[in-house]
Amino acid sequence: MDITIAASFLPHHDHEASLSFYRDTLGFEVRRDVGYGGMHWITVGPSGQPDTSIVLYPPEASPGVTDDERRTLAEMMAKGTYGLVLLSTNDVDATFDAVQSAGAEVVQEPTDQPYGVRDCAFRDPAGNLLRIQDAR
Repeated sequence: MDITIAASFLPHHDHEASLSFYRDTLGFEVRRDVGYGGMHWITVGPSGQPDTSIVLYPPEASPGVTDDERRTLAEMMAKGTYGLVLLSTNDVDATFDAVQSAGAEVVQEPTDQPYGVRDCAFRDPAGNLLRIQDAR
């Protein structure tokens, strides 16, 4: 089998804040920005990796989700316990400095982990946790 990951989904609730963070702070390409009914789905990804994307989607548009479940999702997003993505970079310390200086919410400064990686963590504007580890 030849299976790859084409896209992962993270919820978002503020179109402009999400665009600013993923495009301007992280330097991702905006591949699609689709609006419908006052909501936006934004597909972003790293330059030079056209086959890997993150789709930022409005959780209220998820079919089959009850009002109670929507409230739970909103609470989890507000606490930063719903979405997570792991990114990698060639220099986690320089990346941390750049993302922090852009005003992103810091969760963890660069740390050597006991399982063999050096990483840091931020929250995006929707509260999703982004861990960034050294690619080396």
